[in-house]
Amino acid sequence: MGLIGNLTLDQLRILVTISDAGSFSAAGRSLGRVQSAISQAIKTLEETQGVELFDRTSQKPTLTPVGRVLVDQARLILASADRFEAIATGTRTGLEPTLTLAIDPLVPTAPFIDSLRALRDTFPDLPVSFSTEGVGGAERRLRDHSASLAFCLLLPSVPDDLRAYALTDLNLMPVAAADHPLVRLGRKLDRADLEAHVQLVLSDAHGTDGPSYGIIGSRIWRFVDLGRRLDFLLAGFGWCKMPPYVVEPYLTDGRLVKLDILDEGISPTGTLPVYAAHVRDRPLGRGGSWLLDDLRKRLMK
Repeated sequence: MGLIGNLTLDQLRILVTISDAGSFSAAGRSLGRVQSAISQAIKTLEETQGVELFDRTSQKPTLTPVGRVLVDQARLILASADRFEAIATGTRTGLEPTLTLAIDPLVPTAPFIDSLRALRDTFPDLPVSFSTEGVGGAERRLRDHSASLAFCLLLPSVPDDLRAYALTDLNLMPVAAADHPLVRLGRKLDRADLEAHVQLVLSDAHGTDGPSYGIIGSRIWRFVDLGRRLDFLLAGFGWCKMPPYVVEPYLTDGRLVKLDILDEGISPTGTLPVYAAHVRDRPLGRGGSWLLDDLRKRLMK
């Protein structure tokens, strides 16, 4: 067994307490131990590691340079050990060891952020990992088991192998930059008008063709994230359907204009349901269930 194997968490806790309390005697009082026990623990730690943690040439022992560095490392080890115990304790009470989340780009983020913050406050020791995806990417992550809970559109319908919970309805609005040729036409637009121009479409980064919902014609530019598509929309490179919560500021300042389409059947703008979903045979733990309930309550307000 190497020297590192002779470390104990108790020794590291004593080392950190001395650093925080300012002396061996103060550390002993803080930990409820006699000073000789504190001194012996540090002496053993120094001997097993082959380093001098404290300079004892003065009346009050002070940390050596290596001692200061190792105190910082001891803090990290103790924090990790505390987290280890917390995760194990949580798992025994039904809390998942980690909560992995994935979200499609069209899903509104404001209420989601509020729920994540509340989840962190309620379960501070629950590790949470999070990824944003192209359209369809969150659903794909459920199936490859890299996400336990997804927030997504599930077009054209909810698959049989997923358990889905309706969260809210999403409206899409056809828009283009104020100087785009479609806007300059100054009339209701038909299919031929739309087909003549580039459509900016959200797509799955892992799909070759991506979803076909609402796509018109063959002049397609595909984007994985909503922000980059917005950049190209504002720059006048094409038209697309966007959630009102994204484009309202630009409609207000005149940089974007809502397109007036002749027939709703050409480019459907009806509501799309947003779901929270998980694989049926992989039920949510306490953390995921709590997050889902909290988010639904916020969206119902």
